[in-house]
Parts: sequence; structure tokens; C-alpha cells
Amino acid sequence: MRHYAYLAGAMMLAFALLFAVVEALELPLLSDPEPLLAGGGAIAAAAGVGLLIADVALPVPASLVMIAHGALFGVAAGTALSLAGGLGAALFGFWIGRRGGPLVARLVPEDERRRAGALLARWGPLAIVVSRPVPIVAETVAILAGTSPLGWVSLSAASVAGLLPAALLYALTGATAARLDHASLIFALVLAIAALLWLLGRRLRTDS
Repeated sequence: MRHYAYLAGAMMLAFALLFAVVEALELPLLSDPEPLLAGGGAIAAAAGVGLLIADVALPVPASLVMIAHGALFGVAAGTALSLAGGLGAALFGFWIGRRGGPLVARLVPEDERRRAGALLARWGPLAIVVSRPVPIVAETVAILAGTSPLGWVSLSAASVAGLLPAALLYALTGATAARLDHASLIFALVLAIAALLWLLGRRLRTDS
């Protein structure tokens, strides 16, 4: 699986460099999207979902967008909007992977692709569930999954399962006016939930 490890490392490095460039440029929309969303209504909802989808290619502060969803639209609607945007990002990344399949076929030997396909058939959905709340890793996993035999339905179901805890917790944070004071704590809790899901998934896979 050496070639896939190289690809994953290269993508994560590219995403990290892009994040650093955007941070250096201090682009207002990507450093603080709240003014765009402050008006509420359908335009803010569409802008929030669009920003979360764009997170595949741009370093959007997704946690701030999801907190704003909760503050502007309440827990239920805010969670739904964040789920829609996060799922759109996963599907977009998966589509990029599908389009890049021929390139991967040239870069990765056939026997390694077969082994990766077998691994993804067993562990792919769990990897997507766990990685969805994790910046950079989420985009990398979605794109690599698109180069595998994993189907769109499996990708969508796993993405929703992985996104739901984060979307709900951030919506609760925004709706209860906790806002940025507790954003770091909520992110740590989201990562802890992802780790627990990974351990649970491994135990279930091992027992099956």
C-alpha cells in the first residue's frame, strides 16, 4: 500500500499548504464567514451550505459555519444545514476521486489497487465515518474513496453517520449562544466521538 500512502501524504500536504496560504492572505470570507451569514434567511442558509461544500478545496472554518447555522436557524434546522453541506463536500470529494481514477491507475500498480479495494470494502465506510469531522483528513479520505470500488450510497450513509455528531454539537453551541468560547472544547469532543466510533467499529468488524 506504499503508493496509496504516498498519495494520501501528498494530498494532505497540499491541503495544509493551501490552508497556510489562505491564512497568510487573510481573506475575510475564509477567515471569518460570520458577516456573510449574519443576515439569516435563505441566502445565509445557501451560503453556509456552499461554504461547507467548498471546504473540499478551500480551508473554510467549517466549525464557525456550523455554529452560525445553530445560532441563526436553531438546533434542528442548523444541524440539517450542516449535514447537507458536509454531505455535499463528501460527495464532491468522492466525485473528484472518481474523475482521478485513471490517474491513480497509472500511478498505483494493479495488485496494490486490488488490495486497497478489498480493504475499503471492509473498512472504507468506517474510515469515512471517523474522518468526516477531521479537517484535511476528511477531504483526503473522500477523494481516495472515490478511486475505489466503494459506491455512492455507502459513501453517503457513512458520511451522514460521521457528520451527525459534529453538526448537532456545533448547532447546539450556536443555538445556546456559547459561540466561540466553547468552540475548541466542542471540537475536542467531536474528535473524541470520532475516536470512540473507530474503536467501536473495529471491535464490531473483528467480532464479525
